[in-house]
Parts: sequence; C-alpha cells; structure tokens
Amino acid sequence: MVRGAVVGACAVLLSAAVAGCGGGEAANPPTTTIRQLRQFRIVFPEGYTRAKMADRVGVVVKIAEHESHRKVKLSQKAYLAATAKPRLVDGFGAKRLPLEGFLFPDTYDFDRASTSGQLVTGQLQEFASKWGALNLSYARSKNLTPYDVLTIASMVEGEAQVPKERPLVAAVIYNRLHAHMPLGIDATLRYGLHIPPTQSLTQSELHNQTPYNTRVHDGLPPTPINNPGLAAIDAAAHPAHVDYLYFVRKPDHRHHYFTASYQDFLQHEAAYGY
Repeated sequence: MVRGAVVGACAVLLSAAVAGCGGGEAANPPTTTIRQLRQFRIVFPEGYTRAKMADRVGVVVKIAEHESHRKVKLSQKAYLAATAKPRLVDGFGAKRLPLEGFLFPDTYDFDRASTSGQLVTGQLQEFASKWGALNLSYARSKNLTPYDVLTIASMVEGEAQVPKERPLVAAVIYNRLHAHMPLGIDATLRYGLHIPPTQSLTQSELHNQTPYNTRVHDGLPPTPINNPGLAAIDAAAHPAHVDYLYFVRKPDHRHHYFTASYQDFLQHEAAYGY
C-alpha cells in the first residue's frame, strides 16, 4: 500500500489535509509530511575574532547558496549587526560587555531559514554551558574577575600554538600582573591595530598608544582580543605554577622558550634573531 493513501483512492498531496472522495470521510486520518530544510555547517576555529567569524559566515553562505540554489538568511552583514551591541552576560556583572570573547568557537548547523541572531544565540548558549563548568577559585584568589580570566584566555589563545604551552603563557601573564609589570603581549597590539600575525610590527606600532598596547599600558587590555576555545579558557583559570616572567618565540614560530631571568630572555632573543 502507498503510504498516506485513503479509502476510495483519493489523491494525496504532501503537507495538505486530504478530503474523502464524493464527500465521504477518509478511513484513516490524513498523513502530514514535514519536509526538513537542507542542513549546512559552519566551523569557527578557536581564536577567531568577531570580524573573522563574520567573514567566515560570508564565505559559508556563498557556498550554501551555490549548493542549494536558494537564498540563505544568514549573512556577514547581519552577523556583524547581531554581535555589535554590548550585552549583559550572566556571571559577568551588571555592566554590558562587548561580545568579543563570548562567541564560542565550535561547529554549528544552520539551514536557509536560520538567522544570524539564532546563530549568535547558539554561540552564547554554548559559551554559557562551557563556562558554567569552570572552576574560578584560583583566579579569584588572585583578585581576578571572570572577565579578567576570559581576557587572559584570549591572550593565551593568541600567543600559544602548542597545547602544553597554554598554562605556561597564562602563568607569565599572572606573574607579570602580580609583579606590576607591563604584559608585553604582541597579540593585544595586533588586535588593537588590526595587524595580522604574519606581518612584522614596526617601531612606531610598538609605541602606539592604543589601549591594547600592553607594552606601554599596565594591566590587561580593555576587552578580550578574540574568542578563545575551552583549552585556552581552562589554562587561564588554571595557569602553571612556575616563576616564568618572559617568553620568546623559537625559530620554528610555534614553540616558545620560557624563563624567569631577563638576561636569559635577552640572550635567547638575540640567539633567535629577534
């Protein structure tokens, strides 16, 4: 028997109620078929900024529209608009905060009817779920707020490329804050001046007075500098217990050399050609 057929061989239309022939009633209730929209997937890597996430949305939307031959509601412009205004975030005080840092990097599904607002809501919900399981007792013992920890996590994400170095980078940040030393994290300056990591910083840029220049301003930058993943967040809440105050990137541009000695730091910096 054909699924959805009714007594009297009445014609059946998808997603429509079926009336019996000749005014009679159907022997079985009509079958309603829900046609599911085609699903697409967008991946946000750890450490993407809000702007880079918007760029990724634009690229993925073009692919989705090309494959489906249908218009998609999601858009780069709408994503930027949906993430533009500061919001109150549970657990982060009574001040509205920019969404940079809270847009959790992960894989998200969408269809052609999905909106940018829905995507952002999904990211914020995923962040809340991951953050809610975090133990912040050590950070609180160092007088750091949740927003401080999130900001540190973004700096760790921006500097560490090797997983085992994340807690070490976090430790350097904690130790420098405790010693009232400038953090000197180039990733914050790059964020403030929109300079990609592949481009060398000039002397004038190194002395730029942007509030994101942690070489010339003490303390943390005003906001997170990207949207960190769970590993970086965990490292920021649980830094390594070491006395390191300095690190320099090794010639492979992935690993770092860590030290508590300024002279040792200078020697390795010279040896690595910086």
